[in-house]
Amino acid sequence: MHLSCCIWALTGPEDENLRQMAELGFGWIDIQPAMLATPETCSAAARLGLRVSSLGASFDLPPGASLDSPDASARAAALAHVERACAHAANVGASAVYVIPGLDSSQPALTHYANSMAAAAAQAQGHGLKLCIEHFPGRALDTAAATLDFVRAVGHPNLYLLFDSGHIQMRGEDPAAIIEAAGPRLGYVHLDDNDGVGDLHWALLDGVMTEESLLRIFASLQAVGYDGPVSLELSPRLPDPVAALAASQKVVTRCSPGVDWQK
Repeated sequence: MHLSCCIWALTGPEDENLRQMAELGFGWIDIQPAMLATPETCSAAARLGLRVSSLGASFDLPPGASLDSPDASARAAALAHVERACAHAANVGASAVYVIPGLDSSQPALTHYANSMAAAAAQAQGHGLKLCIEHFPGRALDTAAATLDFVRAVGHPNLYLLFDSGHIQMRGEDPAAIIEAAGPRLGYVHLDDNDGVGDLHWALLDGVMTEESLLRIFASLQAVGYDGPVSLELSPRLPDPVAALAASQKVVTRCSPGVDWQK
């Protein structure tokens, strides 16, 4: 495994954010479609030894574009956005892209979303990337279990689950059971904490997450042979995001005995 960080935890100028990530000791970052968009920022990341793990393709969708829309043109616009995101992700060396579900949980909307996911998974595969769906409380795929069932129902070999510890806590799911059930369909991992109710993206162990629960997560990841990225996804609204990231790094190191962290 390797430890990454969602760079949108920091809100300063992009070059300053990159510098701070490197100073914190991160070698990997997660980005949004508008990030590392110039040769200058890509060169800056390379000079600092920062590599890209993933890109969140649901960010910056054009107005009206939606992967689950009943309007074919709106779905086409969303898929075109995902294609551009995949091309950018591949260009900066990422291994995965991910999306979040829509808000409409009706069967017609889920059917449209499934068709879009099959097409997007093929797009990502063409760029050498995994496509993951992040389970998201309050959206059409509200739990990790439901999202995993959906991934399997779509049936595309390049479609995976993104596991988010904070969202697991909000829905009271057993993280070890979800990881075990996902097995080879587990494509990416986000770590963050909260109060069990809101999607707050606190530093690890600042909410309902305990050292025991985090130890179980890492033990389960090792048990299923997961060797991909684990990414800290903290909120830019925290009082001191840099300190929160540094503290969370230390927690990960302490709670992952036996993990061979790759640089």
